[in-house]
Amino acid sequence: MPSNAHLSVQERSDFGKSLRKQIPRSSHGEWNRKPDLFDPIQLLEEQNKARLPWLVPVRRGRMKASPFAFYRGSARLMAADLSQTPNTGMLVQACGDAHLANFGLFASPERNLVFDLNDFDETLEGPWEWDLKRLAVSFTIAARHIQLDRKQCLKVTAQVLQSYRESMHEFAEWRTTDIWYAQLSAKDCMAAASTARTQKRVEKLTAKSLTKDSRQALDKLAEYVDGQYRIRSEPPLLLPLRELNEWLDITLQEDLIKKSYQQYLNTVSTDCRVLLKKFQPVDFGLKVVGVGSVGTRCWILLLEGRDQSDPLFLQMKEATHSVLAEYLQPSQYENAGRRVVEGQRLMQTTNDIFLGWNHTDETGRDYYWRQLRDWKGSVDIETIDANGLNIYAHLCGWTLARAHARSGDPVAIAAYLGSSDRFGQAVVNFAEAYADQNERDYQAFVSEIQNGHLDAAEDLR
Repeated sequence: MPSNAHLSVQERSDFGKSLRKQIPRSSHGEWNRKPDLFDPIQLLEEQNKARLPWLVPVRRGRMKASPFAFYRGSARLMAADLSQTPNTGMLVQACGDAHLANFGLFASPERNLVFDLNDFDETLEGPWEWDLKRLAVSFTIAARHIQLDRKQCLKVTAQVLQSYRESMHEFAEWRTTDIWYAQLSAKDCMAAASTARTQKRVEKLTAKSLTKDSRQALDKLAEYVDGQYRIRSEPPLLLPLRELNEWLDITLQEDLIKKSYQQYLNTVSTDCRVLLKKFQPVDFGLKVVGVGSVGTRCWILLLEGRDQSDPLFLQMKEATHSVLAEYLQPSQYENAGRRVVEGQRLMQTTNDIFLGWNHTDETGRDYYWRQLRDWKGSVDIETIDANGLNIYAHLCGWTLARAHARSGDPVAIAAYLGSSDRFGQAVVNFAEAYADQNERDYQAFVSEIQNGHLDAAEDLR
């Protein structure tokens, strides 16, 4: 991906240092949205035009819950803002939405529990700084959300930046293949815990993650009726296809899902295809996921293997253009679902074996596929303390640096960052200023709901 990949290490280092003159590290601390550049609420509302209309109020309701929830749902808004900030021009496979809630635990194909980025809807080749700034701001907002004082907020934000910088310097010294295989295990997360209380929380999270498999999903998402399992009805967050006749032709939709499944099978590896052919799809449903994704078409498929006690849940999630695409070069992949899958494969060390994609000619929509639940675990921001948040910042900083080092040039990025905290301090300043901006945008959003201009449902979780 980087054009200087085959230069010598010294040449790559010199290149990174030379960029400091063009884009001073201190310049990354600047933030001031240009007046009348765009209406932030309108920018967010434009995303709802192609979404399922009865779920748009649910999306707004989730974003209304707090400034942190609003931030999670406003990746497009921040992409527009980041496009106005300095960047070095050194590109990586960017996540596009690298906030702290998009990291977590999941199972590797070898049945190990690993920690990594886990959301790639917005992934695209882009500046490494954009991901890092979004991550840093998310820690500032989260620290405020749990009511840490300003000194603690600055400390936790500085921690994620220090971790990224030190990790990138570490990767700059590694062999290329060693970077490619690097990963954090659940044991590594445990080792990072510095207090007994944090260790207990990591143990609890790990144990809970191991229970989240297809069998647990069957108990939670399905019911046994007339001798068969069916997707249960929990409107509006979970709707079986059989109950969607008010909004669509369910026979036609079932045919589209079945056709999509056959297309998807052609995008997985041969061994995975053999595995999937041992399963049979038995029911379908529409599931609300996340905050920013609410309203996009997210279908879940219940499949059965050897018998009813051998379930598998797959997710068929609508993929649209990345929010970064308005400001960067378009993806090399015409299919947005493939863009997501290929980006995920580049950024993660280990991937879900069920990743795939398809395109529906009848609707013109793209989808990507993955397993719905496989040892999933995520940090609960509502209950984390200052020590836990600092440890989590360290883990996320390392993980993002590793993801960027896989596709980008760690030598040049490390050289630009340097050994001091000059860049980090600049981004800490940016994060504090942007967190203030996020609160202003959040208040404007809430006001639009309160004055009746926008319809929002209660946060149904």
